[in-house]
Amino acid sequence: MNLAILNRKVRDLRHWQRTWSGSCFSSVPRSDAQAEQLLCHCSNLSHLLQTQSFMLSRGLDQDDILLARLIHTSASLGFSSYSYSVFVYNRRPSIFVYNNAIWALSSSSPTRAVSLFNAIRVLGLRPDSYSFPFVLKAVVFLSVVDVGKQIHCQAIVSGLDSHPSVVTSLVQMYSSFAHVSSARKLFDGATATFKDVSLWNAMLAGYAKVGDMSNARILFECMPEKDRNVVSWTALVSGYAQTDNPNEAITLFRIMLLHNVQPDEIAILAVLSACADLGALHLGEWIHNYIEKHKLRKIVSLCNSLIDMYAKSGDITKACKLFEKMKHRTIITWTTMIAGLALHGLGKEAIHAFSCMEKARVRPNEVTFIAILSACGHAGLVEQGRYYFASMRSKYGIEPKVEHYGCMIDLLGRTGCLQEAKELVREIPFEANAAVWGSLLAAANKYGDVALAAGALHHLRVLEPHNCGNYSLLSNTYAGLGRWKEARMVRKIMRDTCGEKVQGVSFIEVNNTVYEFIAGDKLNINFLDICDVLQSINRQLKTVYTLGEC
Repeated sequence: MNLAILNRKVRDLRHWQRTWSGSCFSSVPRSDAQAEQLLCHCSNLSHLLQTQSFMLSRGLDQDDILLARLIHTSASLGFSSYSYSVFVYNRRPSIFVYNNAIWALSSSSPTRAVSLFNAIRVLGLRPDSYSFPFVLKAVVFLSVVDVGKQIHCQAIVSGLDSHPSVVTSLVQMYSSFAHVSSARKLFDGATATFKDVSLWNAMLAGYAKVGDMSNARILFECMPEKDRNVVSWTALVSGYAQTDNPNEAITLFRIMLLHNVQPDEIAILAVLSACADLGALHLGEWIHNYIEKHKLRKIVSLCNSLIDMYAKSGDITKACKLFEKMKHRTIITWTTMIAGLALHGLGKEAIHAFSCMEKARVRPNEVTFIAILSACGHAGLVEQGRYYFASMRSKYGIEPKVEHYGCMIDLLGRTGCLQEAKELVREIPFEANAAVWGSLLAAANKYGDVALAAGALHHLRVLEPHNCGNYSLLSNTYAGLGRWKEARMVRKIMRDTCGEKVQGVSFIEVNNTVYEFIAGDKLNINFLDICDVLQSINRQLKTVYTLGEC
């Protein structure tokens, strides 16, 4: 809402007053305390307009606290433009009103929020310990670190650079731009004079954001144990999950529970991601039961993570049941479900889900098309894959990226359409990546096309020079055709180029604990037990085989 509309509303004040009797505010308040109550009960734009009319008619718009509350409430309900109009209409706002206006615009209009902050000194006002955190939030949304540095300088000039909330906001700002060293300098300088939990958590989150989990863990261990709250633990759990260290994330989550720290929705989201990466179904089910038992808010993102966990952990049935129970589904919900069905080779079911999504008028995005094309690839549905690939551009105006070309080439290669796959590679408007050439190499190996395999390996030698698997595929292609000399030659090149082969890794979940096994790892403390079990299995297999022959 712009200023002209607001002025018209003010001129129509009498009209609004005549309509009080037919609104939810039928009993007109007569004091500023009652105006506060009106603000507390506002839930839409009509309520806000009526409340403002009530304030204007009694001169309460000159009360800084009430005016700031009106601005804050408007922004909280999503009417930031209206908040700004209310602010502009006031001719002599105080720093208190300015702070609320900056906060209201920090995410929806960060440039305007910074401009308001700069106007404070021009009007002879002095920014306080609230002004800087609010404007620094806007700087993060703007993604301009130089502006943040300028505001940091102003905080120093104002003498507020050592205030706990200002320092914490500066640490968060520098961390958001991956300037962790600058954030750490501020942190070290501040903790020499005060120890604020929010500051510790901001620094932990900064390290986790850039994936520096070593320093994050060291800082966490240095943090006073009594000050570690759910935010502190969650920062580390999330960091480990995001840096492909799910085992450590789950271990830390268990330690958190032993310390009687109750996880919130954010912590649950982080550990569910780790469960999905490891396929830790039993732990994931325990977490699902924990959510039910403690009646945590079943926000959409939490349900999405549960669906993803069940699908990746092998229980697609539970994933589907959870999906069906959801009343509100976002594009992420639909995409997660389609990707889960694709992972289990349920191509037709994935296509049905995509069709239902379209009927629900949910517009697919780039990730959705990767999921549906993968589903077609796993199920060998060539015609459907061609249709969806074409409809990306024709129906939804989405330009295919290299990932979409990769899915389509993989589909064509799996089904033996090698010529069409080669033509599609030539049509890619950008450089093909290793996944594209890898799909072609795998298809060539499957159908014995030596020329195509050699051509694909030529590109892969540049993109992935130390990937032994690529050489193995070409060698196997030669061997499959009885061309042993060429197969041995490729194996020799592989040994000279790749060095040692990357060891295989597997995971297994037993009694809610995930164990990691590395091929040939004789240093594993369970090595002897593993050998005994394998020998026992071999003996049983030999016994069964012998009885079968008899």
